[in-house]
Amino acid sequence: MVDVGDKQETRRIAEACGYITMQVETLSLIIEGNHKKGDVLGVARIAGIMAVKKTSELVPLCHSILIDSAVVSFETDEEKNRVSCVATVQTVGKTGVEMEALMAVQIALLTIYDMCKSVDRGMAMGGIRLLRKEGGKSGTWSSTF
Repeated sequence: MVDVGDKQETRRIAEACGYITMQVETLSLIIEGNHKKGDVLGVARIAGIMAVKKTSELVPLCHSILIDSAVVSFETDEEKNRVSCVATVQTVGKTGVEMEALMAVQIALLTIYDMCKSVDRGMAMGGIRLLRKEGGKSGTWSSTF
């Protein structure tokens, strides 16, 4: 595990994104709220936030971090038959929250898959990546694509 003991505490923010593509009918069930398992995006949002809090338990050598804020949001795109997810995580600490933001997106999308697999086993997740990070010695970084 990397020694962060001498690092300065700073406000650290990370934002990650990704999407899950599905059949038209599956997306309609999600949008209309008619899925037999309930509010798919509501459950996926909670799963993403829970994932933020469990990241250090699942990623080897990842530091346990006190989280100040975790926001998981979704956008549906009927033209591309997909649900996009963005997670933003904040803390004041000695190490960043990039892994927590990425974990939130992946688990939120995986939850959508789990809840909808009975009607659409062909769903595909993709585009999972870090969008930006702020804080720490390296400062601000933003994705160029």
